[in-house]
Amino acid sequence: MIIHRRFFFGIVFSAIVLVPAFSCRDKTRQPALEQASGTGTSSGTTVIRYAKGFSIDYHDHYKVLHLLNRTGDKTDTLHYLLLPEGAVIPSGYPGTPVIRTPVKSLAVLSSSHVGLTEFAGVADRITGLGSLQYINSPVVRQRIRSGIVKEVGVDNSLNIELLIAMHPGALLTMSNPDAATGKNRTLADAGVPLIPIAEWLETTPLGRAEWVKVIAALVDREDIVNPRFDSVEKEYLRLARIGSTATGKPSVIIGMPYKGSWFMPAGGSYMVRLLHDAGAAYHWEDTKGTGSLSLNFEAVAPEALKAGYWINAGSVNSKAEISARDPRFARFHSFQAGTIYNNTRRTNDIGSNDYWESGTINPQLILADLIRILHPDLLPRDSLYYYKQLN
Repeated sequence: MIIHRRFFFGIVFSAIVLVPAFSCRDKTRQPALEQASGTGTSSGTTVIRYAKGFSIDYHDHYKVLHLLNRTGDKTDTLHYLLLPEGAVIPSGYPGTPVIRTPVKSLAVLSSSHVGLTEFAGVADRITGLGSLQYINSPVVRQRIRSGIVKEVGVDNSLNIELLIAMHPGALLTMSNPDAATGKNRTLADAGVPLIPIAEWLETTPLGRAEWVKVIAALVDREDIVNPRFDSVEKEYLRLARIGSTATGKPSVIIGMPYKGSWFMPAGGSYMVRLLHDAGAAYHWEDTKGTGSLSLNFEAVAPEALKAGYWINAGSVNSKAEISARDPRFARFHSFQAGTIYNNTRRTNDIGSNDYWESGTINPQLILADLIRILHPDLLPRDSLYYYKQLN
């Protein structure tokens, strides 16, 4: 099925060996406001202020997209030449994949990719999805019903023949494609560019959201995306100023055990940045890595028994469901106090959770929810957007 990056994390993150450059972070945890100038970007180009996994060079009539490629225990850089239709390939880029812009069709393998394209206003260019089952975007769901969007599979089930026949302008993947081997080589030879979107490895929520600028560069919509992102940034920084300086830091646990392991976000992950900016105390804040920590119940229990809040508790919708999974959960302070909040408020009729779709590009809405949960007196008493309290 299409992949949702849930913050019990481990299914994806625990298998990844992260390079040192992406494990480091600011140990002082300065408020997000101090990490950026907050200045806007010009309409036709993009300035990257938060994301560490990509960069874009702008030239007179073309762009060069650089993406960090993490394979095993090494890191290199993938390069793509973004060239207008009909333009002559410039010298100096031998062997660099050419993507003709604006890209008119996209195949995407993750729900977060759908959120990025929706924000950029090009969800109607999606022609292929990893799975048709879990989608929130009304635009994409209508295209699925009309038969325009095809299911292309993911990972080992990727339908190479269908993708070659569809020939999308770009295939957005979650992994790090090695174009020299296997299926990826076949697609590359057929002229289907594979672009790894590794927004989930960013260390800040704004860095994660800033990957929408990759989409903007592919579809020549920087003039649309830049001011929209600037608005997200401005609101996030305003809220971070409120949350990170709040007096009193309620303790928080995250997630739900999965197959015997409790995957807690590591200290360098964007989720821990969110918790910091919301004014939370998190026991594993100083651990290394940008992925997850695979812990057993016994390692989590001492913190869970006393933590003031429990968030992102998997797919459950009630306290009864939680205690049915493990009676020991009923001993947690958050269970007894009724302070369990799950990020499932915007789950639609087919079971798709918009938190994993539009939440990618709207960290300011997630942050506002968390501040309202942890510090209810700091913001107006509006209803929560992505979260709901479990009873």
